[in-house]
Amino acid sequence: MRYDDVARTLVHALKFQDRTDLAPTMGRWMARAGKELLDGADMLVPVPLHWRRGWSRRYNQSGALAKVIARQSGVKMVSEALRRVRATEQQIGLSRKDRASNVQGAFGVADERKADIQGRRVILVDDVLTSGATVDACARALLRAKAAQVDVLVFARVVEQHRAPI
Repeated sequence: MRYDDVARTLVHALKFQDRTDLAPTMGRWMARAGKELLDGADMLVPVPLHWRRGWSRRYNQSGALAKVIARQSGVKMVSEALRRVRATEQQIGLSRKDRASNVQGAFGVADERKADIQGRRVILVDDVLTSGATVDACARALLRAKAAQVDVLVFARVVEQHRAPI
């Protein structure tokens, strides 16, 4: 889905307004849109929140979406596979360069989970892809843990509008 006014309203309601009732519909849409990607995948891994942010929000919106996608697709969700090893600023309002710096080294796979990842085809699940910095940092961590392949499934994607030169 293009991250426009409607998608932004849905994502912000899920993420910031405790509207977990939206996750089933949003997750079903993602499962339908990502059907080809999900075929043959070994696991779904939601982008993790730092424990402090998870505690204050009480749930991980990416995890809520991944749970629905898992039910729809039959691909198991492994929420503990990836960890946010350090807190980061919220990405909202940061430049592309600052977003990448903000999440650099922020994710990792615990030693006891590396065997779960090794040689597997992983689908990383998130709510919005803006600059790609977060999913890039997550994918790098999964690939360092020897995932065979990492694909990304998001609810919405920011599409930069190019202005006419005149």
